[in-house]
Amino acid sequence: MWEKVGKSGIKYIYLKEGVSNMTKLTGTFECKIDNKGRILLPSQLKKQLDGNLKDGFIIKRSVFQSCLELYPMVEWKSVMEKINSLNRFIKKNNDFIRIFSAGVRALDLDSNGRLLVPIDLITNINLKKNVVMASAINIVEIWDKDQYEKSINDKNIDFVKLTEQVMGNQNNELS
Repeated sequence: MWEKVGKSGIKYIYLKEGVSNMTKLTGTFECKIDNKGRILLPSQLKKQLDGNLKDGFIIKRSVFQSCLELYPMVEWKSVMEKINSLNRFIKKNNDFIRIFSAGVRALDLDSNGRLLVPIDLITNINLKKNVVMASAINIVEIWDKDQYEKSINDKNIDFVKLTEQVMGNQNNELS
């Protein structure tokens, strides 16, 4: 990616061929995590992330779920732009930033295509040997397999009703 500022002062961003400024991921992958916290990135996921692998990742605790979130660096930069626009002289903004960024780490794939998940994050969400890497459009959620199964099969969530509430008004804003 490279930038150029035009005569009018408008900044143009050019993407290298094959690199998207918005990651769109698909798939759910069952993996193993070893005693050192290493997870082999599934080959299908690696293919989808190909243009982003060299830039690395950010891993953090999820705000809403008992899982970790793996951000390709391009996605993390987009999130950080939003966060950096918050006024730090407002206490709730400062509190949010501190809690949101707690435990955030930069990661790269090792020479064997593995991610080394920090032990404190593994402990925090209680990852065991069997994990699920689930795409969440532009990031990857990393779950303990049992927790993931409980989450997607939660009897307290009426998925039909949820789908209607979330997606039902996409083309009809007045309903």
